[in-house]
Amino acid sequence: MLVPLEILLSWINTLSALAPFSIFADVCNVLAIGFVVKEDIQEALGGQFSFGDRKAITPNIGGLPFAGGMAVFCFEGFGMTLALEASMKERRTFPKLLAKAFASITLVYVLFGFLGYMAYGEETRDIVTLNLPADWTTITVQIGLCLGLAFTFPIMIHPVNEIVEDNLKRLGWFQKLPCSDNDIDYSKTKIWKLIVYTARSIVVIVLGVVASCVPGFGVFVSLVGSTVCALLSFVLPASFHLQLLGSSMRLWQKVLDSLILLGGLMFAAYGTYNTAIGV
Repeated sequence: MLVPLEILLSWINTLSALAPFSIFADVCNVLAIGFVVKEDIQEALGGQFSFGDRKAITPNIGGLPFAGGMAVFCFEGFGMTLALEASMKERRTFPKLLAKAFASITLVYVLFGFLGYMAYGEETRDIVTLNLPADWTTITVQIGLCLGLAFTFPIMIHPVNEIVEDNLKRLGWFQKLPCSDNDIDYSKTKIWKLIVYTARSIVVIVLGVVASCVPGFGVFVSLVGSTVCALLSFVLPASFHLQLLGSSMRLWQKVLDSLILLGGLMFAAYGTYNTAIGV
């Protein structure tokens, strides 16, 4: 039902133009998260439980790879880093802003997950709103979260669209597009817009089909976190840093990058295996 809306939003070319939609999505998410946290606290305080009843809080580390994949997936927006930096007027302030954003988001994720698990224990669902009572307030929260996701999605696929369009420009058939000698720029612009809109629509439709085919949200999130997100967060940045700046780096910097690279590969391999056998 939301696919046509997502297609229209994906046609917006710049991140700055998407900012109002992002703000609206953030407001929806904050309100919905606030309500869920309130329900979690009420449930935890009203129920009889002890930390010993929560099996996840044990010395057993068998579930850490699955949890690690989930945790890494929470930062799937890592792929937006370069695009966000490029859209800023004062790029020199970006590292400090990025650090603050990561610290704040990490705190929110930890508290949100902890409170949800304390409230519902082993009955906690993959999507915690499914644990809430079936009433109009829960429906309102779910609608708010859906709106937040809907208006965040175009921002998240912006780097994907840029990569797809850059690759299209390199194709030989695009270079041979018929153009009028009198108005070559205008002709190319019209054709290019048609190609861009079509490509972005296809991307949205494909992602929508994939999302509708996901059997278990939690397992899927952990699998993506252990594979794609782990590569984006640890393996590729360390590899690029070593390759581009390796000759000018100090020994401890090379060792640190190498440890991050190896750790990311090991985490990706074991996390993927652990998640796959749990399917």
